[in-house]
Formats: sequence, C-alpha cells, structure tokens
Amino acid sequence: MSEKIAVFDTTLRDGEQAAGTRLGSREKLLIAAQLAKLQVDVIEAGYPASSPEDFESVQLIAREIAGPAICALSRAVPGDIEACGKALAKAARPRIHTGIGASDIHIAGKFQDERYGATLGEKKATVLRMAIDAVKLAREYADDVEFYAEDAGRADLAYLLEMIEAAIDSGATVVNIPDTTGYTVPEQYGCLIKTLRERVPNIARAVVSVHCHDDLGMAVANTLAGVLNGARQVEGTINGIGERAGNAALEEVVMALRTRADYFGVHTGVDTRELHRTSRLVSDMLGIVVPPNKAVVGANAFSHSSGIHVDGFLKERTTYEILRPEDVGIQESRVVLTARTGRHGLSDRLRKLGYTLTQQELNQIYPRFLVVADKKQEVFDEDLIAILHDQIHPVPELYHLEYLHINSGTSAIPTATVRLRIKDAMREGAAIGDGPVDAVCKAIAAVTGTSARLERYEIRAVTSGTEAMGEVSVQVEEEGRKVVGRGASTDVIEASARAYIDGLNKLANFRRSRPR
Repeated sequence: MSEKIAVFDTTLRDGEQAAGTRLGSREKLLIAAQLAKLQVDVIEAGYPASSPEDFESVQLIAREIAGPAICALSRAVPGDIEACGKALAKAARPRIHTGIGASDIHIAGKFQDERYGATLGEKKATVLRMAIDAVKLAREYADDVEFYAEDAGRADLAYLLEMIEAAIDSGATVVNIPDTTGYTVPEQYGCLIKTLRERVPNIARAVVSVHCHDDLGMAVANTLAGVLNGARQVEGTINGIGERAGNAALEEVVMALRTRADYFGVHTGVDTRELHRTSRLVSDMLGIVVPPNKAVVGANAFSHSSGIHVDGFLKERTTYEILRPEDVGIQESRVVLTARTGRHGLSDRLRKLGYTLTQQELNQIYPRFLVVADKKQEVFDEDLIAILHDQIHPVPELYHLEYLHINSGTSAIPTATVRLRIKDAMREGAAIGDGPVDAVCKAIAAVTGTSARLERYEIRAVTSGTEAMGEVSVQVEEEGRKVVGRGASTDVIEASARAYIDGLNKLANFRRSRPR
C-alpha cells in the first residue's frame, strides 16, 4: 500500500481572506459539512481571536461537524491560543495551528519595537522563544498542535532548521513550511522540504506539511514538489481561493496525486466524487466565479469543441481526457458544438437527440450548421433541431405574433393584449403583470395554454444609440426539456414577446418530432 497524504483544507480561514469575501457562521457550517462529505482530514475553521463572529463560527463547527479534525489558527500570542482552546472545547478532534514569522523580512518588519531586541539577532532569539512558548501553551489545550514557520520560503535556512527542531521538541505534532508569498519555485521548495527532513534531528516525530500560495502561479506545483520530497500533509483551498492570488487548489493537488499515483506513489482519503459539488458550493457562497478553464472543476474541464479533438474523443475517450468526469462528480464529458466541431461531433449530437441521419442528410445540413455556428459562441440542441427541421423536415410555425399592445406607466397597471395566429386560427388574450414584460408573457401563456415555465430572461443591446436594437434571450422549460428562445427588435417589449414565442415554438416542434 502507498503512503497516505493528509489533506488540510483552509477554505474557511485562508480562503475567506480573499478580498471582498465574507461568510457568516451558518454559511461556514454548510461548507464545513460539505468538506466532511469530501472526507478531508483537517478543516481549518477560522481564527477565533480575530472577531467574536469568527470565534462563534469555529465553536459551531467544532460542535457540529464530525469526521475531520477541526483546527483553529492563532499567532504565537497567549490570548490567541486561549481563544482557540475555548472555541475548540467541544471538538472531538481539536487541533491548534500556531506559529510565527521565520524570515528575516518578517522578523525585522513585524517586530520593530525594541522590546523584542535591538538587533536582528536579538529579535530572532526572542521570536524563537515565542515560538517555543506558543507550542507549549497550545499543548495544554490540544494534543494535536501544528506549528507554522511563516514565510519559510524566504527564511534563513539555519534559523528555520533551529525553529522547526525547537517546535517539535516543544510538542508540535505537525510542522507547516509555508511559502507564504508564493516566492519559491518547485525545485527550490522541494529541496527545502528534503533538507528539513535530512537535517532536523527530531523530524520523524512530526508530520511535515506544505502550504503554498499562488503569486507566481506555482502553488500546486510547489505543493506536489513538497510531496515528492517527503511532505505528508498538503494544505490548500477549494478553487484555490485566498489572499492575493490565492492558495494551492486542493482539487488540483488531490487529482494530480490520484491520476499520477504511478509517479507520486501516494494516495489521499478524499472522496473525489464530491469535488465538483464542493467547488460549486464554495463558489456560490463566496460569490467567486470559477473560471471556465479552471482545471478539474471548470465548466470546460471536460468539454471538447475542436473537430480533431472531438473526433478522437468520440472514438476513444482517453485520447484527450486523462480524468474521468464522473470521478470528480460531473455527470459526463460534453462536446461543445462550434464551427470547429466537425461532422463527427455534429452527427454524434444529433444521434444522442434521437436523430440518425444518412451521410447525404448530414452533408445537407452541415453548411447551415456552419452558418449558425459562425454567428454564435455555441450551437445548442434546440438550434440543431431547428436546422434539422428547416433543412430536412420543415415544420410550420405553430405560434405567430400578429398584434401586441402594452399599457404601462408610473401610475398604470401594466397590461398586455396579444393576438396570435395558431395554425390557421386567430386568438386574442390579455393579462396584467408586475411589469410590461411579465404582462406580455402571461398574456401569451394564456392564449397558448402552455405549461412551460420561463426560467431565465436576458436582454442586451445589439447596436448602439437611442435606436439600438435589443436582443432578448429566454430559457423556457417543459417536462425537463429546456430550450432557448430569441427575439430582436428596437422595442424591447416586442423582442421579449418574440423570444418567448420562439421558445414555445421550439418546444412544440420538439414534441411533434420527438422519436417514438
């Protein structure tokens, strides 16, 4: 069996330090519960001494969450450590994470007061005593104490070795070697971990942990270099959020260790099937959008659009995928239809929709597909069906807008009257709504008798100026089938009506042409 790597999640502490973010106690509890489902080994719940709210959050998580060790951060200050002890009192597996600056830059910059010493050497001696005292005090509150040597990536090596040895002698069970500013490169950081393991006499009594930041985009690479050189705990955040450019993205570290187990020779206890769900929860709670090209959990991580890639992927998945989407909690890989997709990708998508085309029919619709694809970022299923009907199986428009009248204003109840041609008959209807668009959609729904729900409404200006053309897109859902309707006009109310009717027509056409 390979060695296990402990996974230390600091989304709720270091991750929440990302600029412009803030979580309440209940939100933190929801994320902590999901992290427990993910089966991380340690959850760093917060920094209790920083505020009453943070104290309450750590206390709540310590009391409610079972499974992972619950950790609280402190400086090498007695008041901080005592706050951690109190907040973690109800935790089944408490851990206190205490530490102090280790680099000359941090020591000279943070401990300028002469009470710490007049010279840098005197200050370093004081800081070392503070580190020892902090670990000893933390051990009075918890058997599991992690010590961090802040800015270890830029620290004087001899002093760092002395500090780590002293922390272990004082009772630290885990020693954290943070690259606090993302300064190191993988070879250098890996060498640092190797040197610590070779030259700290008592290092076998503690787990070596790596905590890397992404200022130069190397947090994950540095973390993995640490593992290769003997670190047995990795620290990071979901989606790589955190101070400045963020922390090592845990989902990337975990999947790298899993996918390249042949190279790293280790494993984690993480349930990777929960990664995508955890990523989405953290994104929603913190309001930080996951970039589509984000590794492992991004919207495009398992999407293919290039014709060469699509053709190869459809023939043999592993030609262009080294991860399986289901292993990270994504249902399946996705072929994104664009002008670059090619005939194989188009044919495969139509087949999945229930339409098997001859080569002649495929050649007949492919030019029209390219025209549409050149105008759009992505061609959706409903677009394909419309192209199919127009080119091979034309279907008459079921609903057609003949007349629209709106009454609206600051002192008027928004009212809409519509006249639709439904097949060869004319039908009229009226409705009131919260606004003119709402009134129009309700009037159309009443006339058509539809059970479809309007799920999304978007409007954008196609041109500029006071006579700008407005393009409205709506998403309409019926019996689990979602379509996008579009309409354009210089009158945004008319554009809204046309978009809604376009969506209803697509649903009607799909119902009538659905394979039986």
